[in-house]
Amino acid sequence: MPPVLAQQNTAFEPKAPQIYLVEASTGTVLYARGENDRIPPASLVKLMTAEYVFSQLKSGKITENTEYKVTEYAWRTGGALSRTSTMFAALNSNIRVIDLLQGVIVQLANDGCIVLAEGLSGTEQKFAEQLTARAREIGLEKSVFVNSNGLPDPKNVSTMRELVALSQHIQRGYPQYFKLYSQDAFEWNKIFQRNKNALVTQNIGIDGMAMGFAEGYGYSVVATVERNGVRLFLAMGGLKTDKERAEETRRVLDWGLVNFRRQVVFRKGELIADAPVFGGDTSRVPLTASEDINIYVPNDNPDRVRARIAYRWPLTAPVTNGQKIGTLIISLGEKPVRTVPVFASAEVGTGTLTSKAYDGLKELLFFWL
Repeated sequence: MPPVLAQQNTAFEPKAPQIYLVEASTGTVLYARGENDRIPPASLVKLMTAEYVFSQLKSGKITENTEYKVTEYAWRTGGALSRTSTMFAALNSNIRVIDLLQGVIVQLANDGCIVLAEGLSGTEQKFAEQLTARAREIGLEKSVFVNSNGLPDPKNVSTMRELVALSQHIQRGYPQYFKLYSQDAFEWNKIFQRNKNALVTQNIGIDGMAMGFAEGYGYSVVATVERNGVRLFLAMGGLKTDKERAEETRRVLDWGLVNFRRQVVFRKGELIADAPVFGGDTSRVPLTASEDINIYVPNDNPDRVRARIAYRWPLTAPVTNGQKIGTLIISLGEKPVRTVPVFASAEVGTGTLTSKAYDGLKELLFFWL
């Protein structure tokens, strides 16, 4: 079962058939439903296009001032003639990467996406293949991209879970470019264009990321908000109207910000448990985490916080200090909300006894209020 924390609160029921809401600093899942369903991402594909360009900038393969030419294909497919979102790139003109990125992020420009795709990879098809390969590199296992902008194609697929992961990756990995998502407007080539994501201009703390619409599926959104030091990431899809999408985005994010509190589970270096060691000069090894472990829990939640450590059994000597031993799984009631690696905090040398190793899974179980 996917981790779900909030569905026990029957008073709160989002309208989206697919939804994934996460608190960023702890990774606590606040709400999830259909988060692994494959859905048509539509213009949310532009998040992956932007990430790929950011990665090329970060590696030094291109610069913000690198220029790419507007081909006839880009002009016709994504420009004014297409009657889709466009930055009105002129045929055969040369445009800087940073201007193209602003067009893609602020204006959701389909022509800007194609110009970047052709400039970086030669063809949009090859660029799409590189997008999918890049998605795998950053841990997105289900997403597949067949174009640069999300124009209708049934082979474009993603999930709410992976769209949140992608957005978190962008926010953490490219802070200098993440700020483009909250830009109110930009002017390029004497054309003034406002941010098509109206949520970022409503002074409610939302500072990204993108919106999409797919015929037969409905309206989707990936949004992030920071308020009072708490950042949430949200992906939703399958909503009926643009108005419903805007209202639900505000309602879900407000609910996540108001109805939860941080709870400290373990401090960095604090003893969590100890695990038996076979064939060692001591029989057990203490386990700790390399960071403070916090979760977000509902303010009115009556359930007990539960934790267990899952690890490959038997654990055989020698064990080195700092060696990863297993995973701490934290649940609220029966529902997992966070997983954290745990490490040995002492050395265990080889003893005089031997034991036959075999694969299995053993769990250390413990509870607290």
